[in-house]
Amino acid sequence: MAQAIKADSQERSVYLDRVEEVKKTQNKYTEAALEQHKAEGQDLALRARWIALALIAVLMVFINPHWDVVYYLGVLACLALNGWAMRRIGRVGQSRPELALIFVDLAVMTVGMVMPNPLSENDMPLPMQYRFDNFLYFFVILAAGTLAYSWRTVVAIGTWTAGMWSIGVALVWWFSVPPSELIAAAQQGFGDNPRLANLLSPYSINFKLRVQEVVVFVIVAVTLGFSVRRFKALLVSNAGLERERANLSRYFSPNVVDELSQNDEPLKQIRTHKVAVLFIDIVNFTKFAASREPFEVIKVLRGFHARMEAEVFRYEGTLDKYLGDGLMATFGTPFAGEHDATHALECACAMAEAIEKWNAERRQDAEPEICAGIGLHYGSVVLGDIGANRLEFAVIGNTVNVSSRLEALTRKLNVRVVMSDDLRNQVVQESGEVATALDGFSRCPDQDIRSVDRKLTVWTMK
Repeated sequence: MAQAIKADSQERSVYLDRVEEVKKTQNKYTEAALEQHKAEGQDLALRARWIALALIAVLMVFINPHWDVVYYLGVLACLALNGWAMRRIGRVGQSRPELALIFVDLAVMTVGMVMPNPLSENDMPLPMQYRFDNFLYFFVILAAGTLAYSWRTVVAIGTWTAGMWSIGVALVWWFSVPPSELIAAAQQGFGDNPRLANLLSPYSINFKLRVQEVVVFVIVAVTLGFSVRRFKALLVSNAGLERERANLSRYFSPNVVDELSQNDEPLKQIRTHKVAVLFIDIVNFTKFAASREPFEVIKVLRGFHARMEAEVFRYEGTLDKYLGDGLMATFGTPFAGEHDATHALECACAMAEAIEKWNAERRQDAEPEICAGIGLHYGSVVLGDIGANRLEFAVIGNTVNVSSRLEALTRKLNVRVVMSDDLRNQVVQESGEVATALDGFSRCPDQDIRSVDRKLTVWTMK
């Protein structure tokens, strides 16, 4: 009993480890997608910042066409440089250097708006700065932040701006003491209307308006923060879709993936139509593998599969499955095309050529050559998903069996490719008798094929 419990516990532990590994893989893919999207967003934010700052610089020169405007142009240059620095160090997740540069951004903005211009000869009271409504420029920084940062950072921009602006207002109020003669003159001129006197006073901070600026800015920042949060959720969802698309691309050619991604569950519809089926298998691979290290065997298999898979996709085929030292591919799945048989034959010829080139490389490295047999057949099959929890797209029918046996027939006939007369007739129908893919094939005596009630006419290429 204890051993059974222990075994069950071990199995559960292995299962949980596998689940965790899958999650890590998915998270890694999602993080990579987010990193890409954030990099694109930061590039866009940097360009938007520079364009906005350039327009603001022109606007400032237009509003204040005096040499002391150079001070404010310097502030804009600092903001432009800081934006470049944030682009250089920006990454997905929390980044303290990036947060520090955002704080510098807001601090430079606050100091530039609140502090007096050191180049100005106009002895204007400091509170008069607020008459120009410079706080509006903080919305430019906030808007640019939504293009690249997390929702928490957008909210932080809002709260930090509110805090620094409030501190700036308090400092200006503390150090700006209106002269007594101005107070006496205001009381004399507006004695019956103190609110108007306060409004028109050059030393008036107008605290209610400053509070309104801060509150509205925080509300906008929080709203944009939740919008960014929703946008990030959409990015994560999109990353999942991209992962699913990448998984599809392992089995289907790019054009088929495009079509599958634009349809709603097209593979669940069980249907029957004619397709071309290709089997390829390494000859005497068991004997080859018996005398070699596992690492070398896997290396050869990977090289073989990579080359053959590339040809399948190049000719718009579907990689149905790997079969140890071989693979099965279909042409005309999941949707029939106009040249499925021709593509299958062209793929077989390209595979044979790719193996020849590979063997030339292996001979240079003093490695044994690889021989492979290819079988091709054309006929009706049943297509659809099979399985319950884990679905697999399946191609079922006697056409598949015949193609597999034609591949095995390459050993008996000592040829590289064997195709059925059915496939050849379909190639002629699709591309004509002059189809270049038919070159090099010769007809063989009819062959007995298991599961076929008559002798089958076959064509071979040595």
